[in-house]
Amino acid sequence: MPLIKIDVVKGRSDEEIKLLLDTAHEAVVGAFGVPVTDRYQVLTQHAENEIVIMDTGLGIKRSRQFVLFTIVSMPRNAEKKQRLYKLLTEKLQQRLQIKPEDVMVSIVCNEGCDWSFGLGEAQFITGKL
Repeated sequence: MPLIKIDVVKGRSDEEIKLLLDTAHEAVVGAFGVPVTDRYQVLTQHAENEIVIMDTGLGIKRSRQFVLFTIVSMPRNAEKKQRLYKLLTEKLQQRLQIKPEDVMVSIVCNEGCDWSFGLGEAQFITGKL
């Protein structure tokens, strides 16, 4: 049930966006072991001047193909997170020719009580999940 928020520069085709979303989901399923039906994604497109992502002194060269993933999730261990970073960058490069330098991921952890999937209740607390 990770919630994946994706920020990109405007200009991708509908097919590229679908492939980007599908690839991100596949990587999360593979790395975190979540069910295939746990798919929650939001993609937001921005004007080029609305995204400023520098290299933090690492010498990383970014292009307008840059993709920022913010993943809200229950806690995952470092091994699973590292697997996600690797799977995601490999698959994006293979399928969409997005260079690993253009992929940034931030994982934000929360707990079961922080999720309501609807109906005005926290399903992890009520035991429905």
